[in-house]
Amino acid sequence: MQFLKTLFWVALAVILVLFASVNWRPVTLTLWGGLEADVKLPVLLLLSFLLGLLPMLILHRARLWSVRRRLEAQERNAVAVHSVPTGPGTSPAPDAPLQAPEDRIATDAKAWPST
Repeated sequence: MQFLKTLFWVALAVILVLFASVNWRPVTLTLWGGLEADVKLPVLLLLSFLLGLLPMLILHRARLWSVRRRLEAQERNAVAVHSVPTGPGTSPAPDAPLQAPEDRIATDAKAWPST
């Protein structure tokens, strides 16, 4: 699987390099105040891609950070709730051992008076 992943990225890099070499032409951008800038087409495409990607990447990272913070707070609260004693000055009682169903039936039968 790692080989296919590497092959994909190498193929994508080769395609991008071929695209850039074929389209390496200057493009004139008209800026504010009558300014003009000559930029190579692949550089312009890369800059426009990054201009669209970076705000969404920052937003995604910020949301992940906030969700992780809330999850850690919930985990701390869960640990605190489970470690609190059941009453003042007492410790939590251990869980009762589980009985097999036939043991419960036998115990229940002994509790009833025989007629």
